[in-house]
Amino acid sequence: MEHMELIKFVEITPTVAILLILVGFVGGMVSGFIGSGGAFVLTPAMMALGAPGIVAVASNICHKFPKALVGAVKRNKYGQVDIKLGLVLGVFAEAGVLFGKHVMTDIKNTFGAVGTDLYVSVVFIVTLAIVGGFVFRDYRKLRALGHDAPDTIQLTKIARWVQSVKIPGTMIYARGAQAEVSVLFLVPIGFATGFLASAIAVGGFIGVPAMIYILGVPAIMASATELVIAFVMGLGGTIFYGLEGVVDIRLSMLILLGSLFGVQLGAIGTTYVKDYQVKFTMAVIMLTVLFSRFFYIPGYLVKLDMMEPLSETTMNILKWIGDGVLALALFLGAYTVLSALIKGIKEHKRQHKPHIATVGVVE
Repeated sequence: MEHMELIKFVEITPTVAILLILVGFVGGMVSGFIGSGGAFVLTPAMMALGAPGIVAVASNICHKFPKALVGAVKRNKYGQVDIKLGLVLGVFAEAGVLFGKHVMTDIKNTFGAVGTDLYVSVVFIVTLAIVGGFVFRDYRKLRALGHDAPDTIQLTKIARWVQSVKIPGTMIYARGAQAEVSVLFLVPIGFATGFLASAIAVGGFIGVPAMIYILGVPAIMASATELVIAFVMGLGGTIFYGLEGVVDIRLSMLILLGSLFGVQLGAIGTTYVKDYQVKFTMAVIMLTVLFSRFFYIPGYLVKLDMMEPLSETTMNILKWIGDGVLALALFLGAYTVLSALIKGIKEHKRQHKPHIATVGVVE
């Protein structure tokens, strides 16, 4: 039995350290920009640098909660956070994290570290395919309608129904939805968010869409409120996984160092872009990361004796392609956020020019 297999932490050379800070910076920017924890870029990046799946997830959860706090405070200044809703969902998410951690550690104890690599990758592929597909469909719909603000999105049928259900003793007022909702609807949303976070370190994939489509919270507010949930989940998750001895604090700190700067830029970037542009960014990065994960699966299957052995060259080529596609996802993320920021700042300067210039600028 591989029960006693020791989890190996990555050797951190100066190159690996610089790469981790850079990855953290980009992940932070993406996270601040789309609100749905840029961790869906960070977990695969840590795994590509050699961290076992369970360590990548645990260390990612650990780095997330201080960053989520910074992001939540920043976006709260813009009035985008529903603190009460975030805290209530966060409490239920904690139960999901605890349950999911048991699933992950059972896999580690049965199949070793490679088992967790495969588990994390499969959950990633399935989740990114579903969420990325939905987000892309949304982007096309919004773009076609030419909506400028997320507030123009009509409430979905399910959100209208959820807001109409009144169960005495369970109602709380959600400022984001501008309506009362029953806590009973928040239990499954929170639990599912926490479970997903325990598997891939990203709960926002469930939390954000659920707030938008089920509770009727505007997209910008949902993504900002998710940061509160991420803070609560991250704090608990770090303790749960820390007790298992799988949190690599060095990985967490290096990624955090980069992402604290990135998340600030990303959060500012959201104020300059239309909602459908945020959706487009999300879809493109998700589908690119999803594509990159495919190339690692054969290697894991071979190591677990679930597949015929492949030649060393083939294994190396597959890993090389996976790493390359992941690097492309990181580049796309950085490029989108920075270009939105630069465009927004230019626009801001242009609008304030008439105070100095004699000629007014037509927008």
